[in-house]
Amino acid sequence: MSISIDPVAVIRQAFPEISHSEAVELVALGAIRAYPAKTMLCAEGAVEKVFYILLEGEVRVTKVINEAENRFLADLTPGAFFGEMALIHEAPRTASVVTRTPATVLEIEKDDFDALVKRNSSVSMAMVKEVSRRLRENNDLAVEHLRLKAGELAAAYQRLAEVEFAKSEFLTVVAHELRTPLTVASGFLEMVQSNKLQGEAQQSALRTVSDNLQQIISLVNDILFLQEMDFILSDFHPTDIGGLAAAVVERQRERATQNQVGLQLNIAPSLPLVNADPRSLERAMAAVLDNAIKFSPDGGDVLVNVGYDDAAVFVEISDHGVGIPPEALPRVFDRFFHLEEVGGRLFRGVGLGLSIARQAVKVHQGEIAVQSELGKGSAFTIRLPRAQPAA
Repeated sequence: MSISIDPVAVIRQAFPEISHSEAVELVALGAIRAYPAKTMLCAEGAVEKVFYILLEGEVRVTKVINEAENRFLADLTPGAFFGEMALIHEAPRTASVVTRTPATVLEIEKDDFDALVKRNSSVSMAMVKEVSRRLRENNDLAVEHLRLKAGELAAAYQRLAEVEFAKSEFLTVVAHELRTPLTVASGFLEMVQSNKLQGEAQQSALRTVSDNLQQIISLVNDILFLQEMDFILSDFHPTDIGGLAAAVVERQRERATQNQVGLQLNIAPSLPLVNADPRSLERAMAAVLDNAIKFSPDGGDVLVNVGYDDAAVFVEISDHGVGIPPEALPRVFDRFFHLEEVGGRLFRGVGLGLSIARQAVKVHQGEIAVQSELGKGSAFTIRLPRAQPAA
């Protein structure tokens, strides 16, 4: 077979301790074959007796991981060899080798190699030495790979433990958040039913029952909303995000006033539309604004700024409240995570509001980010792609 490269030179590149005459003998011992691209030369798990030296072209080495993932290991070029385990003992191939381009290889059968060992010990020693070196390198790589995987596995277990703890804490908090208003509502309702309260006292008791039932409904709605976003398709259409922000601010204004928080809304003129599901997007902004009011226990202003740039429409909600501890910033959007105490102040919650906001923004192919300084306040920014004009 005619090839453009000297097989003897390639063999001496692969096995530096082999002499020119020994390389010639090795070429004569094997068979030079050409294969088209995408030809399987070695099949992982197969028991074969052929050793390959790549003379021309490229081959790719892959290995099946976790019974499903076909992981890339290496691309080999002329001078590389593979299938060396066939020279040592009859064992299944540990990886698959497929030609990436048309390739030419020198194939040596195990029986022929065994015969060479008997008549020329120097050739066999040089080859075995190089093969052993390659096996040591592969073992070192395998050990390093296992070490990295062990670290990844440990991190995954740690994260799983954190998630399980968060879920357990979430259930405890939800039970408490439900039990308290249920107990209060049940107690006042019983007093009203027994005619122990009359006139204004009775009306006040009924308002208390209503407020506590509304608190329960709000919590249940938050939990159901998260589930809906995972399973129910959103209704997207071009939407004025400025109008949504204005509606959210107005609904929160009474609560803000009760907390001595002033709400300021700035909407840029000629605001572009966004392709959105108004219900879920409104819920996201409401969750962030509610968070800003909640964590401003000393009052102050909360600014809602709606603007745009060349790529996106954004909503910035900033407060001058207690801020977020640096160690908590990476987790503020996690489900079930909530801050019970900041700067010596206690705050109620179950850790769903900001996770609702993140999920809703994610559905819109947008981004949500936070900047915060402890004791000085926080700023949340929601960015959404601008709606593309109709064709």
